[in-house]
Amino acid sequence: MMAHGATILWRRLDIAGHEAAVLLSAEGEQVLRGVAVLGHAGRPCEMSYTIACDESWRTTRVELSGHVAGVPRSLALRRSAAGEWRVDGAVRVDLAGCADVDLGFTPATNLLPIRRLALPVGASAQVRAAWVRFPECTVEVLEQSYARTGATTYRYESGGGTFCRELTVAENGLVLEYPDFWRVEALADSGGCAINLARRS
Repeated sequence: MMAHGATILWRRLDIAGHEAAVLLSAEGEQVLRGVAVLGHAGRPCEMSYTIACDESWRTTRVELSGHVAGVPRSLALRRSAAGEWRVDGAVRVDLAGCADVDLGFTPATNLLPIRRLALPVGASAQVRAAWVRFPECTVEVLEQSYARTGATTYRYESGGGTFCRELTVAENGLVLEYPDFWRVEALADSGGCAINLARRS
């Protein structure tokens, strides 16, 4: 039986949109579920996802469904214990070495390498992620890096450093501030109690 770990609501900053997500934990499995409603290039979009990870926060399965302006989108990813990835049932050898999934429309998946790496302040690590592009819902490798710059901050880079943001995170690793793109609007702890975010406004 799953137990709530935390719930969060984000607002998109560069386009119209919100996303709500819940982090669940039980019996050695970590599950992240969410739904994003966005206005992408003037088109209404809705995307729902469920991501499961093992005890070490390595992604094991991903279910994605929704629509872009009424056009259906869906995707299923599986990662075996040996590290083999399948996308809609087809083996993807190019994704070998990826431990995380990165959904291109949400800040939720930054949680996965943050929790998996558990970096001490001052440390950094390279990450190879299975990146789901949005709105295409195609999958490719994205090389990333995370550097923990403070107790609640990480420097995130991708594209060989061409993209860089300083992320502010909660104690559980959920992103609170993703400059230019996402900001938390509501957050509740494992007991369902709201966390005061006034100091971050």
